[in-house]
Parts: sequence; structure tokens; C-alpha cells
Amino acid sequence: MSAVIPTPTRAAEVRPAGREPRRPVHTVIGVLIVAFMLFPLYWMVNVSLQPAGNAVATPWLPFDLTLRGYTTAISEQGRNLVTSLLISLGSVVFSLVIATPAAYAMAHFKFGRWATVILFGILVTQMVPGIVVANALYSAYTDLGLLNTMGGLILADSAAGIPFSIILMRAFMGSIPASVVEAAYVDGAGPVRAFFSIVLPMSRNALITAGLFTFLFAWGDFLFALTLTTTADLRPITLGLYTYVGSFVSDWSPIMATAVLSSLPAIALLVLAQRYVAAGVTGGAVKS
Repeated sequence: MSAVIPTPTRAAEVRPAGREPRRPVHTVIGVLIVAFMLFPLYWMVNVSLQPAGNAVATPWLPFDLTLRGYTTAISEQGRNLVTSLLISLGSVVFSLVIATPAAYAMAHFKFGRWATVILFGILVTQMVPGIVVANALYSAYTDLGLLNTMGGLILADSAAGIPFSIILMRAFMGSIPASVVEAAYVDGAGPVRAFFSIVLPMSRNALITAGLFTFLFAWGDFLFALTLTTTADLRPITLGLYTYVGSFVSDWSPIMATAVLSSLPAIALLVLAQRYVAAGVTGGAVKS
């Protein structure tokens, strides 16, 4: 009786269970969706590289390239770009200084039922319309002399960054095992040293994520900039671009060049910090 020798199966015929083959139509649809979403960005860059004229009459491909729009934008809006950068970085520092110890305290200290009340109050602050906060701040800033000051704009932009940072970092720090912090206590560290030596290094992803979103909040702010600044001495790029449209609406090249320059910091930060953001957002999803 002869033995039956199984026929070798080609690797291409073996597929993991439950996994469907990738279809070309799915790839085509994905490419079309990405192209549709990125087309405004392409058109902005295209118009910024044109010599001059109306944005509607711009050719689809930039054959006649020029950097005149960027030269004009840097000379006339460079100061506003630096102002926005300083305000955004200041908001990140101030928000993290306030939100990080607050999140650590809410995650590891026992507040009883007050923890829920505090967290609910933080969530309520996120639901208040920005125009209400801006009007209230205008009255307070007038009395305190904080109108048209960089510190005033940093405080205002931090009003959005601090609650978000507390909620995000509290979830992440709550996932840190209590035994790790207790081990630091056993070694003689107090709450402050354990916070700086143990909790902060372990919360790097959450800190980067909170700082990034706070930067984006401050960088894209328009309402506070419009309400709390009344002169051209201190003007963020969002407000500068708003006034720029009214002054140079017949020539869209400098306007689009300014828009491109104002988008570069956010794009660069998102590209550099994307892996930290993914880890920071999902880090507190499962409690250890």
C-alpha cells in the first residue's frame, strides 16, 4: 500500500483566516478621498506661487512660479507669526504647569465624591461658548490692564488648554500602577519627588499630546485675539490674516503665502509628534 504524499500548497494560496484580499477598488477609493481632502491645501500652495491676480483665474498647475508672495508675506506678516509662536509656546508652558499636578492629584490622591464634582466642573468649562468667555475676559482685562498684552492672550488661550490637558493626563496618570508610586514612597521619596522622578517620565506621551493640542488651540485662536487686542502693536497671525484679506483682496498670492506659512508649524508638530499623540490618547483607555 503506497503512502499518499500531500501536494505542497503554494504560499500565495494560503491566506489568514478571516482576512479578505485587498481589492484595487478600495485603494482607488482611498486615494480619491485623500486627494479630495488635500486639494484645498494644494490650491493654497498653488495660488501662493503665482505672480499675482485672482485666485479663481489661477491655472491648475503652477507653471510660472515666483516667491514674491512669500517675500511680501514674511516682510508684512513675519512679526505676527513670531507673536503667535510666542503666545502658543507660552500657553503650552502655562497650561502644563497648571494641569499636570492637578491631573496627578486627581488621579492618585483620594478626594472621595469631590473628584467627580471637580471633573464635572472641568467638563462644564469646555461647554461654555467662547464668545461668552471672551466678553467676560474683556471686562476683566479692562480693569486689570491686560488688554493688548501677550500675557493676557496667553492666559486666555490657556483657558481652553488647561481643562483639556487635565482630562487627558488624569486618564493617563490613572493608568499608572499605584504600586510603582508606592515603591517610590518605600524608597523614601515624598509625593513631590515621586511626581517628578516617576510620574512625569512615565507620562511623557500624555504631556506631549496635551502640549501639542494646547499649541494648536492657541495657534488657531481668532476669537480671543479679536476681542482682547484693539491695536496693531500685538496681533497674532490669525488676526493679521483676517485684516490682510481686507487690504489685499485683489492679490491673493501674499494672502495664500501667509496661510501656508501659518500652517507649517502645526503640520511640522503633527508629523513629528504623531507617534507620541497616538500613545498619549490611547494610554489611559485601559487601566492597569
